[in-house]
Amino acid sequence: MNSIRRYLFRTLALSLALITVLSVTATYLITNHELEEILDAQLSLTAREIMSFLPDQPTPLDYRRLAERLDQGDASARLYPASGITSQTSVHLPSARLYHHEERKLTIGLWDNQARPLVVGPRWHSSDESIAAPQSEGFSWIEYQGKRWRSLTVFDAQSDLWLRLGIEYHFLEEIVERVALNHLWPMLLLLPLALAMMLYLIRRGLDPIHQLSRQVHDRNADDLSRITLPVPQELHDLRSALNEFIVRLDKTLERERRFTADAAHELRTPLAAMKIHLDNAEAGERDALPKAQRGIARLQRVVDQLLTLARVDRKQFADWQHLDLRPLLFELVAESWPLAEARQQQLHMHDIPSVYIDGNAVELGILIRNLLDNALRYTPDGGRIDVALHQDNSGTTLTIQDSGPGIPEDQLTTVTERFRRASDQSTTGSGLGLSIAMALAARHGAILSLTNAERGGLIVRLTWPSAQMS
Repeated sequence: MNSIRRYLFRTLALSLALITVLSVTATYLITNHELEEILDAQLSLTAREIMSFLPDQPTPLDYRRLAERLDQGDASARLYPASGITSQTSVHLPSARLYHHEERKLTIGLWDNQARPLVVGPRWHSSDESIAAPQSEGFSWIEYQGKRWRSLTVFDAQSDLWLRLGIEYHFLEEIVERVALNHLWPMLLLLPLALAMMLYLIRRGLDPIHQLSRQVHDRNADDLSRITLPVPQELHDLRSALNEFIVRLDKTLERERRFTADAAHELRTPLAAMKIHLDNAEAGERDALPKAQRGIARLQRVVDQLLTLARVDRKQFADWQHLDLRPLLFELVAESWPLAEARQQQLHMHDIPSVYIDGNAVELGILIRNLLDNALRYTPDGGRIDVALHQDNSGTTLTIQDSGPGIPEDQLTTVTERFRRASDQSTTGSGLGLSIAMALAARHGAILSLTNAERGGLIVRLTWPSAQMS
């Protein structure tokens, strides 16, 4: 992934360049429109002034005087025969001069009511032709000798004359270009400064991220304290997420350290006992080999439980599916039947309806098998285990009740912890069965509860609230 700094700088620089281009373009278009409006108004006012100075019946002398006033020194107006002059004549005034060089971009012309030219100003005539006679009033764009003109044509009813005023389009274009360039140059000159300032602000804005990264990077593996570095509001969620991750990591590492220590202790005892029994067997003791076999069975159970617990912690099971608890429960009870029969225990099932839930069959099998196994192991020979499944509006409850010794009341809340066993140690175990069951129940949205029966024994309830049922 690209650098955030480079991305922001490149994006903002391109945005600034685009804004500059759009701004200059908008300035050009707006200025062009507004200037055209201003010049149209000026043409209208000038036309009114000229018409007001013309007599009702102009004489050839009036036309000559007008032609003389239009003389620009290097270009003169022309009088035509319709004005009373016998021939086409270019009129020069000795004292004529330009008051401004841009006068060359403006000119006028007069025509009679028969569209015959009377006086045509500079730039609108040549030796063999003049600009076309007007045919209607109003503003228009006209072409003459390759040049474009913005013109206003009016007809004066009192003098019976057509008057046309024009401004060369190049004059309008020059003004618009000057305005646009005058707007562009300051922006171009300020662009490097804007880019430098933008780069500085980006670096300063991203500096808290660098500080946060350095603080995390500089920590050693044993430092799992919370990050207290002050950060901007936009980084509060990131800091909170990192702190939550550190807390989860700390708990996980602590659980793993405790698990490793407890597992080592739990495995050390059967291994030491097996070594003693094997040594005794070598010395000729007959009962040593059966004791060693029982130790191997216990060790195998501890290893199996540890592997199961590792899979539960790492969620290494398949996806969930829509399944019926009834056949799964029958299958698990059938697997446990030989163990119960070997110890002459009574294993009863009551009211097992079909109940569908969303879950993982493997995980549910491990969960219920652990509960049944605990009940069988802690129920004495000839005892009784009852299994029932009940469903109502509040949810579904699986109940497993045994006739064993139960659990002391002060240990009911702690017996589900890993490697934690009840004070009655007459039955061998690893202390992991209920811990695994509790973890799997929580994964499936179920509640696992333990209570002692009034007449002795333990009642285990696994409840799925109605909100978790499919």
